[in-house]
Amino acid sequence: MAGNRLVNASGHPIRLLGVDRSGTEYACVQGWGIFDGPSGPASIRAMKAWRIDAVRVPLNEDCWLGLNGLKPEFSGIAYRRAIESYVRNLNEAGLVAILDLHWSAPGHEQATGQQVMADASHSVAFWYSVARLFRLDHGVVFDLYNEPHGVTWSCWRNGCTTPAGWRTAGMQQMLDAVRRAGSRAPVMLGGLAWAGDLAGFLRHEPRDPLHQVVASAHLYNFSACDSSTCWNRTIAPVARSVPVVTGEIGENDCRSGFIDRYMTWADRHRVSYVAWAWDTWNCSSGPALITSYDGTPTTYGRGFRSHLAQLGAR
Repeated sequence: MAGNRLVNASGHPIRLLGVDRSGTEYACVQGWGIFDGPSGPASIRAMKAWRIDAVRVPLNEDCWLGLNGLKPEFSGIAYRRAIESYVRNLNEAGLVAILDLHWSAPGHEQATGQQVMADASHSVAFWYSVARLFRLDHGVVFDLYNEPHGVTWSCWRNGCTTPAGWRTAGMQQMLDAVRRAGSRAPVMLGGLAWAGDLAGFLRHEPRDPLHQVVASAHLYNFSACDSSTCWNRTIAPVARSVPVVTGEIGENDCRSGFIDRYMTWADRHRVSYVAWAWDTWNCSSGPALITSYDGTPTTYGRGFRSHLAQLGAR
């Protein structure tokens, strides 16, 4: 990073324009696999053909750490090796891997979904382990927690006790774990309200001795912040101070009008964006970019692919 810009190994400013590859957060805990769909070189080539430069990979802390009675063939060392291999293949294809803590749970609960915030039981250990494994990899970014919600900015940064009685891990604790592990990778921090609110980000930004903090927002056509008026008020001021990566964009109407408007705005403000999701779900329930892992787009996906093609032609 240099100021409010992400840079590559040569020091040239870049943006992360990519896709979310969902599956690695849920298949393992549900006990039927690690990936949902193909993960080999051909599937990566299909993604890269859309002119992306990043893939966000959602992770499950129980699967990574091998906790809470999960099947050993889909968790622990088997899961870690599969993710390590996938990241290596992404990097060899010239793609940045954004590793995201997506599903978590405190104590002996299985990580079968999203929580209000990361948990003190496992999330710090998770990030130390992930960062230690990838500490020499210059092609990774760490997204510390997917979608914080129902917490205050103070809790977001420093941790707190939830109404359910368990202790959260704050962004500062998880960032510190990444640095203790020896990683210099940029870290993405999603805001409040399911990562849709960055209003308090700059006032509560955690301390990073390496100054590699990236703000992350998630925006959909059904989000509260769904207009340029809101983006100008809440995202643009943050983007003037630190890089902003929109870790998820999408819409559930099987069209692309919303993401077209947002991507055009983001291009003007040098904001990165990653589209949810490179999976073959129904375009409204996912939403899904593709109907086949060969890269055949949905109508929604066609809009995203066309916008990236236009950028590449400039």
